[in-house]
Amino acid sequence: MGDTQTGQAGAQRRARAFIGSFTSAGGPGVLTAAWDADSGALHVTGGSDAVADPSFLALDGDLLYAVSETDRGAVAAFDVTGPAPRPLGPPAPVEASGPTHLAVVGGHVLTANYTSGSVSALPRGADGTLGAPTGLLRHEGSGPVTERQAGPHAHQVLPDPGGRWVLAVDLGTDSVTISALDPATGALRPHGVTALRPGTGPRHLVFHPAGTHAYVLNELEPTLTVCRWDPADGVLTPLGETPVVPDGTTGPAYPSEVVAAPDGRFLWAAVRGTDTLAVLALDPSGDTARLVATVPCGGLWPRDLTLAPSGRHLYAANERSGDVTWFTVDPEKGVPERAGSVPAPAASCVVFG
Repeated sequence: MGDTQTGQAGAQRRARAFIGSFTSAGGPGVLTAAWDADSGALHVTGGSDAVADPSFLALDGDLLYAVSETDRGAVAAFDVTGPAPRPLGPPAPVEASGPTHLAVVGGHVLTANYTSGSVSALPRGADGTLGAPTGLLRHEGSGPVTERQAGPHAHQVLPDPGGRWVLAVDLGTDSVTISALDPATGALRPHGVTALRPGTGPRHLVFHPAGTHAYVLNELEPTLTVCRWDPADGVLTPLGETPVVPDGTTGPAYPSEVVAAPDGRFLWAAVRGTDTLAVLALDPSGDTARLVATVPCGGLWPRDLTLAPSGRHLYAANERSGDVTWFTVDPEKGVPERAGSVPAPAASCVVFG
């Protein structure tokens, strides 16, 4: 009986989500929420305002990491075994400005530094705390949209599914940089750069569940670039583009995040301006994507989109309306249906653990 109760308590503790927000825009910092896997509902249970502008989060077991998207960029580490995130020391500087995204890769935390156009690698101690960066990879170049692409702007960093390569998406240079992380030193060794169509402004990518393709969501043009991924040689090859808004759409449209269905049949993309979620169907090969539907995001300015671990619910972090809205996904058609929302001022991302 004791073992059963312990297992149930652990499962309940793990049924949680964390919401990041912009404190400079009135957000509460990092929120903890209980998650009901059946209904998809979130219920905020606590939080921490210990770090400024924790705009993106990454979870590794009972450790939560948050960028501090400030001029003096930093990463904060939290213990999340309790009802509210507990800071593990002061935030660690990334030696760059404006980190917007981060990923846990083995014994390091990597950050994509938007303003500086670079990627930092910070070593993790046995207790989860972070040291000074031991790796810093600076991007080079620019793009034709001068007001947004005067120089490099790294917007996302993540490992490939096999864990051999690190990919960094750069909005300012219309490219994806591929590197290898030295697990001992934290050095980032450049391997290659994939150029995308000039002026598209790539923001984030997601891998196909099979690990054979990557789908790059562009911010400066509302399109998705389909790419083939060669994990052996670390080569990303663009195949074509697909719009994420219907023909005839007028007004600004700034895509923010793309996620993939676990079975590889659908992609979903959040689009700010139109404030919609785009549903894209993938062909069985993964080589092409087709826009099949768009639905309202449930609020204003969906900065982030997350799929629950169950694969049954999508969560839009609506920054300007100050909420996280969740949707039930039709498993056959892929179309999300709004199911509820929770207030979260200046919401910027959602992660599950």
